[in-house]
Amino acid sequence: MTELIKQNIIKHIALSEEETEAFCSLFQQKLIGKKSFLLRAGEVCRFEGFVNKGLFRVYHIDQNGFEQILYFAAENWWITDIDSFTNGMPSQLYIEAIEDSEVLLISKKDKEFAYTNLPKIEKLFRVMTQKTHVALQRRMIDNLSKTADQRYLDFMEKYPELFQRLSNLQIAAYLGISHEFLSKIRKKIAGQK
Repeated sequence: MTELIKQNIIKHIALSEEETEAFCSLFQQKLIGKKSFLLRAGEVCRFEGFVNKGLFRVYHIDQNGFEQILYFAAENWWITDIDSFTNGMPSQLYIEAIEDSEVLLISKKDKEFAYTNLPKIEKLFRVMTQKTHVALQRRMIDNLSKTADQRYLDFMEKYPELFQRLSNLQIAAYLGISHEFLSKIRKKIAGQK
């Protein structure tokens, strides 16, 4: 159950076997069926999660009822609503399983316990937070400076394993375009090959 998260931790920091086991013991396993929610808007997010198996989408619904996908989280990715988790505020996000999934969840209390008793864990989350900020900054720049065609091609290239697991509707919601516009982009690209 914890092999994948152990590999993920090793990519970021060095922990002893005892520290790794102690940290992993703070997580609770949760199985989530396809189309089930890990979090709904209006609820307070009480976890940070690690995706052990499956695929999630994290999204917001705007005032016009349109879905805006912030990110997808597949195996070996972390998932949460960091604003709600950190500040105890009701979430504006939905976290929904796209496939039958398994996540490992840590509560705020257990995360704070890890910070106090396993000081290297604070570095782990600092490093991951920095990487998340870099990814979000790059995505914002891409959204401001690239065409929808370029963003679509970048998405296909950057996430080929996700591309096969997502519907066109989900990809369009991630790119911030309509499903119809995505179809036009796909036809245009297919005509260029």
